[in-house]
Amino acid sequence: MVENELKINPCKSKAVSLTRARAKDPLNYSFGDQKIPEASSFKYLRIIILRDLSWANEVNFTVQKAWKMLHFIMCIFRKENSNVKSLSYISLVRLIVEYGALCWDPYREGQVIALDWLQKKAAKFANHMNEFFWLPLGQFR
Repeated sequence: MVENELKINPCKSKAVSLTRARAKDPLNYSFGDQKIPEASSFKYLRIIILRDLSWANEVNFTVQKAWKMLHFIMCIFRKENSNVKSLSYISLVRLIVEYGALCWDPYREGQVIALDWLQKKAAKFANHMNEFFWLPLGQFR
């Protein structure tokens, strides 16, 4: 028995080997008599970390989540002025994108295009035909 009575649930645990090696040995971790299942990715503080340390899933997840929030804002604030639209984008959508940008640093062309697409949609919605009114998403790296 542990002094602080901390209980660990091995069913909620995952074993992930972080490597870029092509051949890898299977992980055989167990806690007591329960085997901890192997996984190819896991979430830590809402950031998706893959076995090969690529960020493709994290960028796709972030763009999808930000697009859902932008679409919600577009429905709710359709008839508002551009200042309200701009403020809602910056405070709700951009917050989602900036959260993980410091660690995953989108450098691949497809990832940058997806993030720029999101910003262009928001700029068009907020009646800022020139999206340079806002700082580019690439500056948050």
